[in-house]
Amino acid sequence: MSKMDDLETIRKKRLQELQRSLEARQYPAEPVVVTDTTFDQFISQYPLVLIDCWAQWCGPCRMLSPIIDQLASELQGKIVFGKLDTDQNPMIAQNLGISSIPTLLVFRQGNLVDRVSGALPKHLLLQRLEPFINLYDHHR
Repeated sequence: MSKMDDLETIRKKRLQELQRSLEARQYPAEPVVVTDTTFDQFISQYPLVLIDCWAQWCGPCRMLSPIIDQLASELQGKIVFGKLDTDQNPMIAQNLGISSIPTLLVFRQGNLVDRVSGALPKHLLLQRLEPFINLYDHHR
């Protein structure tokens, strides 16, 4: 390989890294409040989305909330997190058949691909999300 080929390889790699960095900045580093009116637009805006369906009075939801906040920051650029208060937004909850909270909904390209009921510990939630994140990374 010539020096020109080496330089071109380095340039392409650096350009890809820069593009990923710019994409990550466009992804929120904290959960976004989602409503009945913004739901469809939100899940189709990003390739990979997790919606935390919760309510103010729900103890397990409050336990899960700091985990969701941490993951939104740690996984910025890979997955976007949203929070849907099911008391304030009953239409989406009803349409998706959410009968217990917390319920976590994973959307890929706007399509529901996974549903988790209950407050999972962080490591189990990460395990559940890994296949989707890895799939997303491979399609970049």
